[in-house]
Amino acid sequence: MSYSLGLDASTQSISAIIIDVEVGEVVAEGSVNFGERLPHYKAPSGFIAGGEGGEVHSDPLMWLDALEILLEELSGKFDLSKVSAVSGAGQQHGSVYLNEKWLAGVRNFDSNRSLSEQVKPLLARKTSPIWMDSSTSAECREIAEAVDGDEVMCAKSGSVAIERFTGPQIRKFYQCNPSAYDETARIHLVSSFLCSVLTGRDAAIDTGDGAGMNLLNIQSWEWDDELLDATAPDLLEKLPEVKFGESVEGEVSDYFIQRYGFSEGVEVTIFTGDNPSSLVGMGASEPGKVVISLGTSDTFFAAMKDVVSDPDGCGHVFGNPVAGSMSLQCFANGSLAREAVKDRFGYGWDEFTKAFSVTECGNGGNLMLPFFSPETSPRLDLAEPILEGSKAFEAWENADVAVRACVEGQFLNMKQRVKWMGLSTDVIYLTGGASKNDAIAQVVSNIFQTRVERLTVSSSVALGAAMRAASNSLGKVIADLEKVFCLPDENGKIHPNVSESVYAESARRINELISKNS
Repeated sequence: MSYSLGLDASTQSISAIIIDVEVGEVVAEGSVNFGERLPHYKAPSGFIAGGEGGEVHSDPLMWLDALEILLEELSGKFDLSKVSAVSGAGQQHGSVYLNEKWLAGVRNFDSNRSLSEQVKPLLARKTSPIWMDSSTSAECREIAEAVDGDEVMCAKSGSVAIERFTGPQIRKFYQCNPSAYDETARIHLVSSFLCSVLTGRDAAIDTGDGAGMNLLNIQSWEWDDELLDATAPDLLEKLPEVKFGESVEGEVSDYFIQRYGFSEGVEVTIFTGDNPSSLVGMGASEPGKVVISLGTSDTFFAAMKDVVSDPDGCGHVFGNPVAGSMSLQCFANGSLAREAVKDRFGYGWDEFTKAFSVTECGNGGNLMLPFFSPETSPRLDLAEPILEGSKAFEAWENADVAVRACVEGQFLNMKQRVKWMGLSTDVIYLTGGASKNDAIAQVVSNIFQTRVERLTVSSSVALGAAMRAASNSLGKVIADLEKVFCLPDENGKIHPNVSESVYAESARRINELISKNS
């Protein structure tokens, strides 16, 4: 049989995709939205509202209930006994805390009872902090100071200490509730927790998701003793082992065979984080292909040839679940900045797009740092953009010039900020809502001097999981799967139409503006 199942446990929903790797088709899909389908958890957007001091938590039992609903509905669309490989991904940085009953309990789930009913007494902590949590600033400072600063922290773990990352979250739990921390026998990520449940065994954490914890050493791909000691006592014994993304972690357990009709002996590839899984699902798992996602925040991620970290501490390094490492960098002022400029002049999107046809590349020297809110790359705490150019431009009197300045400023900044990755880029895959805008895509192509393509891929996280499972258990080659499932929109290819020199002076001045305001 040639069917592979991929799961995606995101912030607001859990989704699945089944692909036929011989025919090259998606044969079934499904999704369960937490807020809509499980309103009794009181998490309309996938998390518990009203957290204090920046706390954002979810209920891990909600994820299990959603998984069961998803598989029940999926089994009505497709005979799950035909599935012969499975993998999945979870929202990065979320953590699940389990007591000493976990190691035995996970091996003995009763198929006559729900997962949530059986996992509830195994939890050492009722809720799980997720990636939106920003309550650990003090803990981040303490951990960084313990290892001699942000530079060492970043070199070791691939990131400076980040509030949402699992290490600082663990430290806060230890400090605020030491007795519950002592009762915690295992700390899982969302990905490894769900992989454990699916396989009926205590699953490992892969290097892709594990590197988003501030605990894993990106050179050795092992837990770092210094980082562990700086975080909480006896932490090593509470963490699963670390494995690479090519690992087969077990087989689908009897619980799922009995309840949902899976066959015996179906292999489960180790789960990973949503960003590493999306790298695969977007067809960019090999160096030379870059993905830029244009959303509320713009995100740049790519497979890396060498393991290096950002000396400025703005970017992140994760394990590539196919092999090696990947980089990821977020730019907080993404679509919201573009919308802010559009709305300032009362433009619609058609007028916004038309602005590029009546202005020139390089914008006559008019530049904008389009940071309407604090930026993460670089770290600048601005409340308004900075404009440099003609008096009319600086006074916000020319709408079309401002539109181009916003978009050119975003990608001039992006190109400068990702140089630490040392990438040789053959193609940029553009995704997200704004990727459909040809004018924006042309600016990206011109500034990066690289071909831009828009892919027809949807559900890239779940697809990446299905592709990884097919590679590890069905003998398929990822590159061959990419050619079938990660197809570009043939009408969506865009090439540079100006030379690199057009933006040379603008790039220099953007860096000067950033330096002046740092």
